[in-house]
Amino acid sequence: MKLDMFMKKNEKSGLILLIEDNRNLSEVMGELFEQKGFSVDFASDGLDGYRLACQNSYDVIVLDLSLPRMDGLQICQKLRAEAKVSTPILMLTARDAVSDKVLGFEAGADDYLIKPFAIQELEARIRALIRRERRQLSHDVYQIADLILDTDSLSATRAGKELNLSPIALRLLTILMRESPRVVSRRDIEREIWGDDLPESDTLRSHIYNLRKSLDGNHDIQLLHTVQTVGYRIVDLSDQTAA
Repeated sequence: MKLDMFMKKNEKSGLILLIEDNRNLSEVMGELFEQKGFSVDFASDGLDGYRLACQNSYDVIVLDLSLPRMDGLQICQKLRAEAKVSTPILMLTARDAVSDKVLGFEAGADDYLIKPFAIQELEARIRALIRRERRQLSHDVYQIADLILDTDSLSATRAGKELNLSPIALRLLTILMRESPRVVSRRDIEREIWGDDLPESDTLRSHIYNLRKSLDGNHDIQLLHTVQTVGYRIVDLSDQTAA
């Protein structure tokens, strides 16, 4: 294992964990990040990357999907479910099928970039993830039916059971619960979460799909609703006063 670290971090940039087994690509990305003021830890296989992610505090994890010893999906799943690491994860992959993107988001990735990509787009997506993570959330507690969201502790429960949500899912849930019972348009959601760095057209749909599975998968009363051609809302339709 070879690990290198660039020690030129400044407050406007951040600390990145880059888990990539392609040495040439890793060096190109590392040089760019260094020039832009980031500090970078490198791992060339999944197991070493997972260990670093658990041991250190990073602003963003850039994670290749196909890795030796432990693949990107396994790393995502273990970081979210076992290690309880909430660091934003940007997944890199050559697979461009929607089903592959859904698998990545289900595993806990926050963004998804298809190889080959423009290095400028990679930088823009990383900076967007860091801005979102650093954005201060108001300390409120929202409740709709048996769904409770505490924005201070960044935790959500339904029927008393804690929900395992990615950082993007938590932001999405916060928006929808804050605006409930109002329908929130796709455009408004995308702009609040991603700002001017709007994602691919199916990214929000994938996050909604995963959030719906977490919220409503094992419950008779569905709370997350799609309003065709308009947007989304969280509401208990069995409560006539809320509908």
